[in-house]
Amino acid sequence: MAQLATYIAFFGNAKEALEHYQEVFGGELDLTFYGDIPMPGMPFEPDPDSVAHGVLTLPGGVIAGGDMPPGGDYAVRDTVYSLLYTLDNVDEARRVIDQMVAAGGELAMPFELAPWGDHYGQIFDKYGVMWALNVPGSAAPSA
Repeated sequence: MAQLATYIAFFGNAKEALEHYQEVFGGELDLTFYGDIPMPGMPFEPDPDSVAHGVLTLPGGVIAGGDMPPGGDYAVRDTVYSLLYTLDNVDEARRVIDQMVAAGGELAMPFELAPWGDHYGQIFDKYGVMWALNVPGSAAPSA
């Protein structure tokens, strides 16, 4: 079955970032380090403790990532990319936002009722990844 997943190249902190996302969202995390797999003929010498590939499987999707090769320069923050996370209720979205901000993230757009009827807001997590959180207008805040 075809599946689309987000893949993020990290600046040497993929393990920390993916473990942080697991703390925030839950799910099952599987990490493979460069030292775990033989890689003859690699065009670079990877740090054996760097993440070659990590997958966090959530009830609603997959976040994957790894440490970029030495000398890689993939910009994360201030790009046109963001991750849209749709939740069932406003309280859960606020919990996610609060947890990410408390861990060193930054609120980019307040989470509030948007003109189109959904609750919507944006944060940059401490890794520079922008998250847009959305709760459809039909989902009322929990009591």
